[in-house]
Amino acid sequence: MSQPLIVSVDAMGGDHGPGIAIEAVDIALKKRPGVNARFLVHGDEAQLKPFLDKVSDRARAAIEIRHTDSVVRMTDKPSEAVRRARGSSMWNAIMAVRDGEASIAVSCGNTGALMAISKVVLRMKKGVHRPAIAASWPTVRGHTVVLDVGANVECGPAQLVEFAIMGEAFHRAVHGSTEPTVGLLNVGQEELKGNDTVREADRLVRAANLDLNYQGFVEGDDISLGRTDVVVTDGFSGNIALKTAEGTAKLVAAWMRESFTSSMLAKLGAAYMNAVGALDLLRDRMDPRKINAGVLLGLNGMVVKSHGGADEVGFATALCTGLDLAPSTFTSEIEKNLARLARTEAAEMEAEPQS
Repeated sequence: MSQPLIVSVDAMGGDHGPGIAIEAVDIALKKRPGVNARFLVHGDEAQLKPFLDKVSDRARAAIEIRHTDSVVRMTDKPSEAVRRARGSSMWNAIMAVRDGEASIAVSCGNTGALMAISKVVLRMKKGVHRPAIAASWPTVRGHTVVLDVGANVECGPAQLVEFAIMGEAFHRAVHGSTEPTVGLLNVGQEELKGNDTVREADRLVRAANLDLNYQGFVEGDDISLGRTDVVVTDGFSGNIALKTAEGTAKLVAAWMRESFTSSMLAKLGAAYMNAVGALDLLRDRMDPRKINAGVLLGLNGMVVKSHGGADEVGFATALCTGLDLAPSTFTSEIEKNLARLARTEAAEMEAEPQS
C-alpha cells in the first residue's frame, strides 16, 4: 500500500468548537473514498476524544490526537499571536509541516495569526514578498481561482504579478488544467481603466515574458461566469468579492424557499423537483460551504485556511482541498516564473536614471 497522505489539523480555531474537526475528517474521507490518509489533530484531548465515538471506524483509525494546552484566540492580533503561540494547536499543526511529519496543515482559526505564524515557521518562498490566500470559486465552467481573498489589503504591482504566477500553478495542481488563463481584476477591460497599481502590474507581467496564458484585465462578472481561470486582485477587493458571493448565494436560496412555499401549486412543484433530485443538485451547487477553503500560497509548505464560521461540512471542504493538494509539486513549479520576474525587476532598476 502507498504511503498515506498526512494532514495536520488545528482543531481549536473557529466558532463551533473543536468537535467539528473530528466530524469533518469523517465527511472528508467519505468524499475521498480511495484516498489513503492520516490526520494529526492538534487540540485539547479532553474535548476532542468524546467525538471519536461519533465517527466511522475508518475515520477513528485515521485520526491521531495530539494534545495541546494553549490556543490562538480569534481575537488575538497577529503580532501577539506569534509571541504567544508556541505550543498552541495552530503552531504545532504548522510545525508538523515544517518538520516533514505532514504534507499540509488545515486550520479555521484566526486568519491574521495563521498567516503570521506560517510565515515565521515555514518562511517565504524565494522571490515572494507576501503570501496570498487563494479561493476556488465554482462557476458554470468549473472553478475559477481568485487571489488574494484577504491576506494583503494593499499590494504593489510586483506582488500582484507574484499572485498571478502562484495562482496559475495552483489551478493546474488542484483543478487539472493544462494552460489556465490568467487575468487582473479591474473596473473595465480597456487598458486605460483602473488605478496605477493595476495598470503597472499589467505592464510588468507583459514585460517579464512569463510562461502564463495572460488575458489582460477582467471584470467582476468574469469570476462567476468562469471566463478566466485565475483572477488576480488585492486582498481588499478579493475578500469583498468572496463575501458578496457568499451573501448572494444565501439570498437566492432564501428567495427560492419563499417561492416554493408561496402557494399549494408551488409546493407541489417543489415536491416533484425534490423527488427527482433537482433541488438537491441545486442546493449542492449553491452551498457557500463549497468554497470554504483558502490556500496560503508563497510559503515553503502548504497551509489551508477554512472559514472561522465553518461547520463540519465546510471544514470537510478544506480538508478535501488539503487531500487534493498534498500530493502536488506545484510549489516547486512556480520558481521558473518567479526567477523571470526577478530578472525583469532587476533590469528595470538598473535602467532607471541615477539621480
